[in-house]
Amino acid sequence: MALEHAILVSLLEKPGSGYELARRFERSIGYFWTATHQQIYRVLKRMESEGVLGVEDVPQQGRPDKKVYSVADPGRAVLSQWLHEPIEPESIRHDLAVKIRGAAFDDPASLIEEVERHHHIHSDRLARYLTGELRDFTGPDAPAPLDAGQRLQHVVLRGGIAYERMTIAWLDDVLATLRTLGTTTGVAGPDPQGAPARPSA
Repeated sequence: MALEHAILVSLLEKPGSGYELARRFERSIGYFWTATHQQIYRVLKRMESEGVLGVEDVPQQGRPDKKVYSVADPGRAVLSQWLHEPIEPESIRHDLAVKIRGAAFDDPASLIEEVERHHHIHSDRLARYLTGELRDFTGPDAPAPLDAGQRLQHVVLRGGIAYERMTIAWLDDVLATLRTLGTTTGVAGPDPQGAPARPSA
């Protein structure tokens, strides 16, 4: 998926300014796609110049006019075409997993602090997702019943919640393993035959 498609989806859900769109990427859109403010503004300008987006200058009292973007008909066609195209399952590139395997050739205990940092990040993200779910979908102030768009947003969020819970459980397992190994493993080097040596028990 390109950033353009995430922008089209967000603006079809609700037109908005570049700032408002960036805020959505920090919140709900961040469940499945991330982008910096600079990336968003750059792509918005290009999509406007290509006629994919329309823009309206909205007066603001005491401040410059606000540019509110919405999806033009060509933009709807672009999104429709993409929605009907097959996409490949995502390949996982996991730097931390490679580091964990590499710890067999160093001091496994030295990786504990880094894994704890990742655990903290994912725990914070899970807390934000759960707060957002309560606010937007399941709490007393959430709309009831949810419309089709809200139900689809919620199922994406539930996927994010499940992923964070799975990751935290895995990191708990990693930490337990690293702490069990401690510093007793030692540094493993290649054996004389050229094959990597297994860490000593």
